[in-house]
Amino acid sequence: MRGIHDGLVAGPDALDSLNTCTTCGICTVSCPAGVSPPDLVESARRELVSSGIMTPQQKRLRERLFSSGNAFGDPVNRLAWLKGERAKGGMPADGRVSAVYFVGCLSSYRYPQTAARTFDLLRRFGAAILPDEQCCGSPLVRTGFDASRFREANVRQIRKIGADIIITGCAGCYSTLKRDYPPDLRVMSVPEFLAGHISELDLKPLNMTVTYHDPCHLGRHNGIYEQPRQVIESICRLKEMRASHESARCCGGGGGVRVGYRDLSLRMAKKRLADVPDGVDLIVTSCSLCVRNLRDAGAGEMVIDLADLVAAAIK
Repeated sequence: MRGIHDGLVAGPDALDSLNTCTTCGICTVSCPAGVSPPDLVESARRELVSSGIMTPQQKRLRERLFSSGNAFGDPVNRLAWLKGERAKGGMPADGRVSAVYFVGCLSSYRYPQTAARTFDLLRRFGAAILPDEQCCGSPLVRTGFDASRFREANVRQIRKIGADIIITGCAGCYSTLKRDYPPDLRVMSVPEFLAGHISELDLKPLNMTVTYHDPCHLGRHNGIYEQPRQVIESICRLKEMRASHESARCCGGGGGVRVGYRDLSLRMAKKRLADVPDGVDLIVTSCSLCVRNLRDAGAGEMVIDLADLVAAAIK
């Protein structure tokens, strides 16, 4: 990073070194000097990208996003999962709402059932959907690109409908909305929101034991540890991972690593699965990217989103 700052040309080794960081932040919480390496890594990536230096995977990711508005380049309507009764409550007739459910690319295109269940929970409290939600910009920001086009499109809609709260179930979206969007927007994660409304959800106990995987962008980056655990313990037994809270291992999916270095990403996910304690029925998390990477690393349907657990406990 110092060499790049001093004008040295980055070769393939430098690109790989910078782009294999998931920006998980475990180094930050361990650093006695208070340095934040993820911020430095993202800054170096921006410096390279602004000079036209990037990996082929970074270039393809940018092209997919700018051509489709989502991280997958999927041409399907982002709200295809919003059907039936849900569609009627998607946007109030007067166009103004108190809260917005920001769905995110992964839930919209890869986990539509989770998106639907999350919205069913949130619309009980007056939440609606942005009519033309775009990618939050996290994949671009983390890999060094400018995401202002997407940020401005989403903020324009949020301002128009006058939403007081933006609620998201994606840890990457949460971190981006919180850090890179206007500071006057009130952003909440689904675990935070649900923890504040446990008594209103009319939950039934489930006879099972689960463990919780802390997503990096909820935990280390934003300090959200106890709220998801409060929700889980209101439903079933919780048995902690061998490494949890600030010490939780990254799933390997963030920072563009899954996109650019899939084998490395899955090796990290398998290492995280080794932390799962014996005797648990499910691995619960609050990040759709963590769900995807841990499932692909061998855990399969054993990994679920917190919203799926809550939906199963609704009377």
